Amino acid sequence: MSTSIRTFARTTLDLGDVQLHPWGRKPAGPELLDDLTAAASEPKIALWNPLPTSDHEAARTWLEAREDGWDRGAGAAFAVLSTTDGALLGTVNLRWTDRADGQAMIGYWFLPEARGRGLATRATRAVTTWGFRTAGARRIELAHAAGNEASCRVAHRCGYLPEGVLRASHLFGDGRHHDEHLHARLATDPEPGP
Repeated sequence: MSTSIRTFARTTLDLGDVQLHPWGRKPAGPELLDDLTAAASEPKIALWNPLPTSDHEAARTWLEAREDGWDRGAGAAFAVLSTTDGALLGTVNLRWTDRADGQAMIGYWFLPEARGRGLATRATRAVTTWGFRTAGARRIELAHAAGNEASCRVAHRCGYLPEGVLRASHLFGDGRHHDEHLHARLATDPEPGP
């Protein structure tokens, strides 16, 4: 497959009760900046997915980096928003790790009010399918801290097969390097069941 089509083009994914909308500078009003600063202090996000969004200026910088990823076609960062009131529920991010070879990495975090409802699974599945079909990804990896059991369940539900343990591979929010479980899906893998 040609690398020229291995680009992430801005799109909104509609899942009915939630929309996955591209992160960026617009709209970045005070409410969204407040949501990002609050997310940075949420204990599970602070531990497993530390966000450098402790104030509005830092949140704007974070949004600019997400927009730059879209501009370059190198990253696809989606805000997961409620369709009823536009409330931020979480995020799913897909980025190239080896664009020429079609390899990408996916990650996500969700706020407490969005957990336990299957949203992480549905949103991650949607972005995975989108990455395979529209950007020509051939392999998408998912890594999470070995102690993050909820993320492991999402990986399994989304059809990401376990491939091993990456020892002391990532520095997490507690200042320690944790082992990570590595999962992956190939474009040729069957879609996971319900």
